[in-house]
Amino acid sequence: MSFPKRKNIQDQQRQNLVIVGSRNPVKISCTDGGFHQVFEGTYLVEGLNVSSNIEAQPIGDEQTFKGALNRANNSKMVFPEADFWVGIEGGVEKFQGEMAAFAWVVIVDKKGKIGKAKTSLFFLPKAIADMVEAGMELGDADDEFFKRENSKEKDGAVGILTKGALDRKNYYQQAVILALIPFLKEELY
Repeated sequence: MSFPKRKNIQDQQRQNLVIVGSRNPVKISCTDGGFHQVFEGTYLVEGLNVSSNIEAQPIGDEQTFKGALNRANNSKMVFPEADFWVGIEGGVEKFQGEMAAFAWVVIVDKKGKIGKAKTSLFFLPKAIADMVEAGMELGDADDEFFKRENSKEKDGAVGILTKGALDRKNYYQQAVILALIPFLKEELY
């Protein structure tokens, strides 16, 4: 009688642990999708509620990047056993009198290597930009203007404005993949 060869449990590859510096399901999902799209093997992606150590609504590239970097580093401090730590921070900036929205993604690995990428940007309607300029966080402005609840944990401004053609998960996931380039091409970075 012939039995199939049993796979030794020790031969199984260890699951890599990725910690996202947020409990936002969109940020966890886009990170999970990005890692699984570019890497072989298994990755367990979990969210952790950590501070960005910046304003609730970051303004400009520097502050938004700093928030993403802080989220990745704060995740590493809280959960140092992971393999990767990811910070994602959405921000806004003025450009030629209009307000644009974007996000930064920062990924740190165990060796201290950093990958970073920025999403594309899109312009906000004046009514929403005015609310943000008055001190409201973009997600809250979206909810108020579009009569929704917690849109930042769903399709976000980008999903609302594109009628779902590009939701927040897919918008962020592209930047996650781009931030992974230094880990995909380690010999170049």
